[in-house]
Formats: sequence, C-alpha cells, structure tokens
Amino acid sequence: MSSPSTAQLQPHRACAVSSRILRTTASGFALMLAFPMLAWGEDLETLDPELREPEVLVIGSADQERLISGSASVVTAADLEESLVFTVDETLRKAGAFTRGEEGLGLRPNIGLRGLDPTRSRKVLVLEDGVPLAHSPYGDNSGYYHPPIDRFAKVEVLKGAAQIAYGPHTIGGVINYATPGATEDFTGRLTLAAGNLGYSELGVKVSDTVGPWGFVGLFDRREADGARDNMNSLSHDFFVKAILDAGEDRSLILRASHNDEDSQITYTGLTAAEFAADPRQNPFVNDEFKTHRTGASATWQQPLAGLSTETTAYWYTFERDWWRQSSNSGQRPNDASDPTCGGMANLLTTCGNEGRLRSYYVAGIEPRAQLTFETGEISHALRLGARYHIERQYRVQLNGDRPNSRTAGTSVNAGVRENETRDTAAWSAFVDNRISFGQFAITPGVRFESIESERFNRLNARGGEDSLSEVIPGLGATFDPNERLTLFAGVHRGFSPPQVSDLITSTGGSVTLDPELSWNYEAGVRARPFDGLDAEATIFKLEFENQIIPQSVAGGVGSTLTSAGETVSEGLDLNLHYDTPASSGPYARLSWVYLWNAEFVGRRNSSISGFTNVSTTGNRLPYAPEQLVSATLGYRGEGGWTTQLEWVHTSEMFTDDLNTVAVTANGQRGQIDAANTFNLAVRVPLASVLSANAAGEDDLASKLDVFVAVKNLTDELYVVDRSRGTIPGDPRRVQMGLTARF
Repeated sequence: MSSPSTAQLQPHRACAVSSRILRTTASGFALMLAFPMLAWGEDLETLDPELREPEVLVIGSADQERLISGSASVVTAADLEESLVFTVDETLRKAGAFTRGEEGLGLRPNIGLRGLDPTRSRKVLVLEDGVPLAHSPYGDNSGYYHPPIDRFAKVEVLKGAAQIAYGPHTIGGVINYATPGATEDFTGRLTLAAGNLGYSELGVKVSDTVGPWGFVGLFDRREADGARDNMNSLSHDFFVKAILDAGEDRSLILRASHNDEDSQITYTGLTAAEFAADPRQNPFVNDEFKTHRTGASATWQQPLAGLSTETTAYWYTFERDWWRQSSNSGQRPNDASDPTCGGMANLLTTCGNEGRLRSYYVAGIEPRAQLTFETGEISHALRLGARYHIERQYRVQLNGDRPNSRTAGTSVNAGVRENETRDTAAWSAFVDNRISFGQFAITPGVRFESIESERFNRLNARGGEDSLSEVIPGLGATFDPNERLTLFAGVHRGFSPPQVSDLITSTGGSVTLDPELSWNYEAGVRARPFDGLDAEATIFKLEFENQIIPQSVAGGVGSTLTSAGETVSEGLDLNLHYDTPASSGPYARLSWVYLWNAEFVGRRNSSISGFTNVSTTGNRLPYAPEQLVSATLGYRGEGGWTTQLEWVHTSEMFTDDLNTVAVTANGQRGQIDAANTFNLAVRVPLASVLSANAAGEDDLASKLDVFVAVKNLTDELYVVDRSRGTIPGDPRRVQMGLTARF
C-alpha cells in the first residue's frame, strides 16, 4: 500500500480553510467597508485632496512618547538609512534587544528582551501597523518569517506597563513596525546592490497621491549565502498600501502583502569536534526551507460621538515546508529512528529526509477608541479596545526513507509521523485611563484574555480542548517637572499563553505546563538636557512565578519547553541619541543593557537528562548575557554624505540551566564567549563627488547615492547558539550598491 501524498494529508492547501475563519474575515472586512459608507455624507470629489498621513503606532511622536509611563525606543527612518541595516537583527539591537542570527538574512529573527530567551522570538509581541506579525500569536508564537527591514519607515519598541494595551504577550515588550505613508507627489526609489557571500538585492519603492487617495508600493528581492557552507536564502517581498483621506479626520488604510522564501538552510548545528575542524561547515546539504505568506488588513479611523475611533480587520496565511536530513547519531536533535542513520558516514547515502510541513490561517478584528475629557482640573485620556482573533494550524510530519526525499517513505522507520489540526479562538479587551493633574499623571489599566484551544490528531482520531482566562492589570505614573524631563514608573502583570501543544497532548489529554506569569516593575527618566540629545534610562525587574525555558536542545521529539518556576531578572536599559542641530556634523547612538541579575530563585532541579537531581537554584538563566551594547558614531557631511561605525558587544552567556562552562561533545551545551563586532556604513550622493558645475539639481547625478556597508568588519569568529549544536555568527559581509531617486 502506497503512502498518502502531501496533498491528501493537507487538503487545506486546496480549499479546506476553516469556515469560522472565513466568517470572521468576511464580517471583519464587511464592517470595515460599512463604516466608511455610513460616515461619508459627501461625494468623494468634494473631499480635501490634501492627504493626511494616518499611522497605526504604539508610541507615536516625540510629544506622545513623553506621556508614556514606561520605557520606549524608536529607530527612525534616518537611523535605518544611515546605518544601511541589512537585517532586522541590526535594527533591533539599536533599541536594546538581544538578537541572535540564524540564516544570514534575518528571515527568522530570534529576539529577546530584558533577559528573556530569544529562541524563535516567543517572548515578544511583534506587530506591523498594529497587526500581529507572527504566524500564530496565540497557538504557536514562533518566528519563522520576517519581511525585509526596507519595508518599514520606523521601528517602535515599547516595554513597561503601557504594553498591556497590546497582547496576548505582555512579558518582554511590544515591537511595532510602521510602514511608510504616501507622498503628495509621485516619487520613486530604486536600489541595486551586490556583495560577497552571494549577496544581491533589488528594491523598488513608489508613492503618489491622486485626489483623496495615497498609494505606496514596495518590492524587494534579496539573496545571500548563510554563515555556513551549503546555505543560501532567496526571498521576494511585495507590499502595497492605499490611504484614503475621507475628510474631517476620517481615514481608510488598506494594505496587502505577499512574501515567499526558497532557501537551503539547515536546522542542525555542529558538534564540538566539527566546529574545531571547520566552524563554517554544514554536512546537511539536503535541507530545504520554503515559505509563502499572504496577508491583507484594513484600518478605518474616524471621530464618533466625541471619541477617536480606529478599527482594524486583518487576515493572513502562512505555509512552511522544512525538509531536514535525518540523523540519530546521538549528536543530532533531528527526529530519526532509522538504525542505519547512526553516524555521519552514511548521512548522504541511506538516511531519509524529514518534512515538517505547516500551514496557518489567521483572522481577527480589533476596534479601539479614545476619549479625552476633564473633571474639574483633572484631565483624562481614556483608551479602550477589544479584539476577536482566531487561528487554525495544520501540521504534518513526513519521514522519508531515501536521501533528499520529499514524500513519506514506506519502510518501517518512515511514513507519516504527525497529522493534526490545532485551533485557537481568543477574546481580549483592555481599558486604561491617563489621569493628569498638573505635572503628575497616573495610568491605571487592565487587560483581559480569554483563550479556547482545540487539538485533533488525525493519526489516532483523538482530540481534546482546553481554555484559560487571565486578568492582566497595570499601573503607570509620570512626573514632568519641565518640558525636558520626565520621570516614570510602572508595574504590570506579565502574561504569555502556552502553545496549543503545551495545553493538550496528541492523545487529547491535558498538560500541566502553565502559562508564563510575572510581575514586571520599572522606573526611569526620559530627558532632553540640550537640543540634539535625547536620553532614557530605566531600571527594571521581572519576577516570574513560572517562566518557560527551552531545554538544551530546541525542537525535535523529546525536546520540549519546560517550566523554570520562579526566576528573577534585574537590570538597566540605557538609550542615548545625539544628533547635531546643524545641517552637518557628528551624530551618535548608544543602547546599553546591563542585566546584573538573571537567575533561578525557586526550588528547581535541572531539566537536563542525567542531571535531574541537581539543583539549579541560584544559577543564571540560559541565553541571558550580562551586557549588550550597540554604540554608533557617525558624521553627516555637507552635500548629504554620511559615514558611521558601530560597535556591537554581547557578553558571555550560559546555554543550559546547569551553567555548564566546558563545551560538551555534541556542541549543545557549554558557555558562549563574549563577542565584539564592528559595522561600517558609508553613503555618498554622487553629485557631492562631482564639481558644482558638473551636476545640477536636475542632473542624474543629483538623484543617485552610492553606498558601501561592511558587516563584521574584522571577520570575528563567534558563536551565537548551541541549542541545536554549535552555530557560528555571520562572517564579514561587504555590500555595495546605488540608490536612484525619481
């Protein structure tokens, strides 16, 4: 009897999308379309052709940032352009995030904030224009997709009590990517770049305003080799945005995007011996990773009965096929059970591939409103919102019995190993009120999350369901003695829901893994001591009742998340940004995170096999470096040229709860040494290198910029991860290109 095909196992790829998702998507967009029709009382031709630039932000302008009772950081468009950032990893380091590279293009970022483990960015909430970016933010908040950083105009990172307005994850922080607005006249930008390690890029951006409509379109194609041999990534990204100025502070924003990736990347790191012999080698030559993501969203903004209202409906799908070479040599975490795959010698001759095939369908609708009013001499800024969000996952694992196979094998050790669906439906709501009296303000708030999960295993026809609810309170305060100084403090409940697989077993039973719960405290100062210098310093403390950490091996059968119990993290966030007030001169940016304490405080033994009777109390948390530094010094010259040098420092860190120092033979445990890398970026308008007579304002040279970027200038060899074996960081990358504006 032949094995079932991929299409038979995954009928969803043809037409079987959940009817509940379709109903929510349809009703959400119907509501979006109905709102404008109800609001417009005049013909479109009579509307003001002057396009307002509506945005969906979590921080907002500099004036709005002063009002936030928590740590807030913005990486601006100028920061992105002058740094010639290549990946989102580079961008978020400027905001104090711990980012760990994986495949070389930043397509699967691993983001950690304030000592939280960065693996798959599970502990942060990532948004794009306020819409969840993760393929399953409730049921499987793991990052296997990321659009190119060139899609965004700026990046906001919000921590502290203010983040309870967003969810479901309120532990580490909120990252919001803001897409660009439309220009009043037609503009365009073409970027062509190439470099070593197979790097090439083509980027196009166009924008215009026609009557009441503004338009933005972006396309990005980039390809590069990875940090190791036999690794290459190719991605294509399309994004379009239409903005309607409906007059009287009413706006409609429509967005659509598509992204695909075709990569040869490996899941598995190196053993200690392999890394010593050649740290860039990759024997898993048949690994393959393909993704497709399509999404659309719409936001309607308008005043209504004294309220400022904003309603967003969204829908997206994500498909991921990851084929990995099998090996059960005892040094590899892949799920292999074929006894002929006991070592590396027969890896390419007898070991079959394993296909981890995933599809996700997500939809939701989220209305928000804000009301400002006064009671006597007290001012109020009341915000409230609600969201209905649903997800469906289709998960299949096919084990082949031939090298480089792409179908389920027929041998006893091959075949279909997983075939199931996982569903999540979540209701959430929040309300907060900024109460101002003179120079003081307090902001009490509360969020509510209600989550229902289902899991059905098609292999044994068994399923189960579970639910949980959580109240997430927060309280923030600010004191503004003058326009240049703000003191702030806050406390809030940290909450991160468990994945569906954490709640329900494959046989339908309940799992005892609890959601992550913490109390998060912070106090800080936000200052502008003189024009050009902005500073923010925050002391924080995260007290977990139950923190979830990965075991030493991430992923794979038998390698699961475990409850770390009580933990505490304490540290300092410091952000400085100096920009010369003159048209030319120096500029600088510093982000420093000093995590002086990150440890297990409850009574807990190790989760490492063979050491389960060893206490870990007092040990440092895995992947929680004490020091993170991103320091940039640059100069902006007459004529628009810029040059800058960035220093990135990550101090040493442990990789397991035993705080093992010596590297184990399989490369999956052992201390990671400190790393120091330098990045150089130079951008020069072509006209500035020509004489004034040779290039006028209308000449082609005046519209061309040439640039050179060197990442890891000294070609430092360093380790970034050991969870699946030892993985090296990126080697030196040299990128050169030009940008044409039209």
